[in-house]
Amino acid sequence: MNAVADISPVAKVGGQPWARIPQDLYIPPDALEVFLDAFEGPLDLLLYLIRRQNINILDIPIAEITRQYMEYLTLMQAMRLELAAEYLLMAAWLAEIKSRLLLPRPAQAEAEELDPRAELVRRLQEYERFQQAALAMDALPRLERDVFTASAAPPERQIQREPPPVSLADLLDALREVMTRAELFGRHHIQQEALSVRERMSQVLERLDALQFTPFTALFHPEEGRRGVVVTFMAVLELLREALLELVQVEPFAPIHLRRRI
Repeated sequence: MNAVADISPVAKVGGQPWARIPQDLYIPPDALEVFLDAFEGPLDLLLYLIRRQNINILDIPIAEITRQYMEYLTLMQAMRLELAAEYLLMAAWLAEIKSRLLLPRPAQAEAEELDPRAELVRRLQEYERFQQAALAMDALPRLERDVFTASAAPPERQIQREPPPVSLADLLDALREVMTRAELFGRHHIQQEALSVRERMSQVLERLDALQFTPFTALFHPEEGRRGVVVTFMAVLELLREALLELVQVEPFAPIHLRRRI
């Protein structure tokens, strides 16, 4: 059996297996480098170095921390990352603190002078408090903080339905119904007719109320016969012509109502 056949292909190009890497294939030396750690500033980097080694923040070994800090800056430069000025400023400050700790000092000056690390410790503690507060805020529910429930109530719509106008044909239809009922009470009785349109107008105005509507048919008395119905209808027409009455009908073919105008 041929030994080449047992070699599994390293890749497939265009559906064809390749058993060997091409000699002319060029891969840049930093093409597959992955930079995992990211820090928001030099204080964040210092806290990371302190926490990684469980160092007491009140007793920081400046020499060791400075060495690790400079190694990280060297790594960032090797990764071709642009260093912010604050990282270099922190490196200079650490070097200053380290030199002040290494230089000999008189006993009297050593008793009076504060620890050179005090300001660094204070800033680290303050930064750590803000970092913990940010983590606590991030753990809060996002509803009503980053995401808000949208709600919108539809506007109130008040629909006012205007009653349809009362036409003369509707008024005549109502009169026809009244006349039909009046014929049921028709009697052949001969007497002097004492009906006056003006008097009936006054009677209609007395019966109507200025606040409430009165049915149109309630103004007629079928027992008066056809003449009484006609006189009452003429009185209503005259009052409408003089704008002393108001007609209203809720909907088509609905009963007609009257009201006295104020």
